[in-house]
Amino acid sequence: MNSQQLTAKTLTQTEIAISPDQQAAAQVLDLLNQYSSNADWDKYFALYREDGIFIGTDASERWGMTEFERYSRPTKGWRYDLTERHLVQHGDTILFDELLNSPAYGISRGTGALIKTDGQWKIAQYHLSFPIPNNIAKQITNEIKAVNKK
Repeated sequence: MNSQQLTAKTLTQTEIAISPDQQAAAQVLDLLNQYSSNADWDKYFALYREDGIFIGTDASERWGMTEFERYSRPTKGWRYDLTERHLVQHGDTILFDELLNSPAYGISRGTGALIKTDGQWKIAQYHLSFPIPNNIAKQITNEIKAVNKK
């Protein structure tokens, strides 16, 4: 079996293992990235629960939807392309973690939870972070500490 056949077989097995709920949740997350890259804010925020939370990369960024909308709407959007995603379902809740690639920042990680709300999967929490390679973690955290002292 050549690598192209193996890849196709692996993808087919992965698709079979994903439940319809997980497929629907993955679609919500795909749309989230699509709408943010187009700055289509009405559709973007419709994917969140009303009581949803967005946690950004800065320690001060823990926003409810009203605050997050106030931040987002004046922007031209942001682009994050999916690299890898994991979904774990617990009843009407799906936890996720995903690696993303951004032209502006490079690799980032999104984590969070979706809750089935009125028959639809809605984002309850999304947390965006920048994974730091272990071999430079001390250097980066020292820089963060220095900035926080100012």
